[in-house]
Amino acid sequence: MSGGLVALLDDVAAITRLAAASIDDIGAAAGKAGVKAIGVVVDDTAVTPRYVTGFSPTRELPIIWRIARGSLRNKLLFILPAALLLSQFLPWAITPILMLGGAYLCYEGAEKVYEAFAGHKESTQESAAKLNSEEHEQQMVAGAIRTDFILSAEIMAIALSDVTDQTFVNRALILVVVALLITALVYGVVALIVKMDDLGLRLAQGRSAASQSLGRGLVRGMPVVLAALSVIGTAAMLWVGGHIVIDGLDKLGFGGPAHVLHDLAVAAGHGVPFAAGFVEWFVDTLGSGLIGLLLGGIIVAVMHVLPGRAKHGAH
Repeated sequence: MSGGLVALLDDVAAITRLAAASIDDIGAAAGKAGVKAIGVVVDDTAVTPRYVTGFSPTRELPIIWRIARGSLRNKLLFILPAALLLSQFLPWAITPILMLGGAYLCYEGAEKVYEAFAGHKESTQESAAKLNSEEHEQQMVAGAIRTDFILSAEIMAIALSDVTDQTFVNRALILVVVALLITALVYGVVALIVKMDDLGLRLAQGRSAASQSLGRGLVRGMPVVLAALSVIGTAAMLWVGGHIVIDGLDKLGFGGPAHVLHDLAVAAGHGVPFAAGFVEWFVDTLGSGLIGLLLGGIIVAVMHVLPGRAKHGAH
């Protein structure tokens, strides 16, 4: 009797050790896969604050929380099952689908550029009313979640490509961990960025001269930082979208744009040997952004400019 109990306890201990080892492996694999997607994570973090800029301070964190929930829903309920099923049964379809998403990002970025140059100017009262309306908030949250869907799909695809040697169950668990960690990281950082001015106000009301000076600096500097992040976010849509399309064309056998861009980046890097890595990255990013702007501009023309001119000509 006691021998059977000891054997059972040994089996339980062995299963526990195996489960612990498996959890460690999943955690390590998730960390490695998440690091590979860090470039898109940075872009996601840069894109999101532009959807919160201009709202009253009391609405900033609730809006970020709504976007974060939508992002997690995107990853866990839509992207994760689709990615696992496609990788299992239709792996060839992942690249074209990602390219469509990349084209959408190019369109979103180019549309922001188009609106900046051709958009109508609203009065201060109209702008304030719009920014504080529930309808506008809903539109901005929906737009942020749509954009996040594409970036999240790219993040999950990069993570998935790094764990193809794992079993189906382990792949699913690893991607769940990646989704949770990256969502927490992105929207935690976004929340810190948009509330930094509030922190500055509290510091400015402090007793020490150092905290007051730092607080005033944060208050003065954060509008500039948020405006810069809005521009960076638009640029990120273009360079990430352009890169996705270029990389997809390369995988489908049309490697011309990728090879030309790579050769230009390497040549530029050789010209500045003390900063070759940065120069290569910058040239590659700039080239991807320009291609994204060109592709997005074509889509914007088809969607907005040409129909408007045709309508105007008919009158």
